[in-house]
Amino acid sequence: MPAKLSITDIDCRGKRVFCRVDFNVPFDADGNITDDTRIVAALPTLRAIIAQGGRLILASHLGRPKGSPNPKYSLAPVAPHLARLLDRNVKMASDCVGPQVEQLVAALDDGDVLLLENLRFHPGEEKNDPAFCRQLADLADLYVNDAFGAAHRAHASTEGVARLLSPAVAGLLMEKEIRYLGQALADPARPFVAILGGAKVSDKIPVIENLLGKVDALLIGGGMAYTFLKAQGISVGASLVEEDRLGLAAELMKKAKAKGVRFLIPEDHVVAAEFKAEAEHRICDNNDFPDGWMGLDIGPRTREAYAEVISEAATVVWNGPMGVFEFDAFATGTLAVAQALADSKAVSIIGGGDSVAAVNKAGLDEKMTHISTGGGASLEFLEGKELPGVAALTDRA
Repeated sequence: MPAKLSITDIDCRGKRVFCRVDFNVPFDADGNITDDTRIVAALPTLRAIIAQGGRLILASHLGRPKGSPNPKYSLAPVAPHLARLLDRNVKMASDCVGPQVEQLVAALDDGDVLLLENLRFHPGEEKNDPAFCRQLADLADLYVNDAFGAAHRAHASTEGVARLLSPAVAGLLMEKEIRYLGQALADPARPFVAILGGAKVSDKIPVIENLLGKVDALLIGGGMAYTFLKAQGISVGASLVEEDRLGLAAELMKKAKAKGVRFLIPEDHVVAAEFKAEAEHRICDNNDFPDGWMGLDIGPRTREAYAEVISEAATVVWNGPMGVFEFDAFATGTLAVAQALADSKAVSIIGGGDSVAAVNKAGLDEKMTHISTGGGASLEFLEGKELPGVAALTDRA
């Protein structure tokens, strides 16, 4: 991927800066933000633009309002929260386009901040409608994208507007995401290890296929492991298996062997009689899997084996839990991987989604080199796909 311009390459002073952020944050029943991680992650970029004297116009989506205004998905509560974090006034617009928004933008002084209302209140956002793109672009002089979590969507605010404003540059968070994930795929320090978990093999097939030509070792956990085990003729009781993917699973293991990639699947398991947090459970290995029981976590020998591989790695990318970590009885494997990463000297890149939740649950987030803010975007990046929101940014060359 060509290197992209960032906000460190441009002068924002006196310019209207359209900054796409990811403020898609969770709220409680009373309208209070329960996790502001995504807002905090954008602060370095926002502060940099403000310090330069840019006139900051913030745009984000929230939830899935399906193309029409819905008070449940209003970004209005974000404005006072952001104002406290920035220690300055944040004006709130009642829409993201239209005469009132244009007046608010025209009234901005250097260093002022305006938060637009939810972009997805308009169907033109997800449709990447040219007329809607033009309305957004007309608000600004420069474009900054700091919403890596939405970069895999070719929407108006992530792709269309970037094609209309020049330069279109990466924010500091976006730049960091591209650097760490890009480096891991293009020129990683070795040994390079990928850890993949989650429920289904089908969700990770493109990632596995892309990584097989790049990694030295691949560690498999989660529900997807049981499709690989069954493909080897191992009985896995009532565990989750994608029967239509058994042939593909066998083929992927064959490819790994041909490429000299260590392909590790669990050798023992924490199994349960039913899928419940308080279910009766015990440990078994691949030779004595009990009929009617299901694997819900990797076992102690597998945890030790995976930790040993991680301890020898120089680069590790992790996407997906090792078990049903939402249930404490089946979280041990996932937390053990998180601890092994925290103890290692490797560059550790956590690829979004449940892996991030697991690292946070373990209280080990500060021990990781990079935690991606984009679950779907990081997954598609690891698949080798071009992300529309990144491709639309101005090339450094």
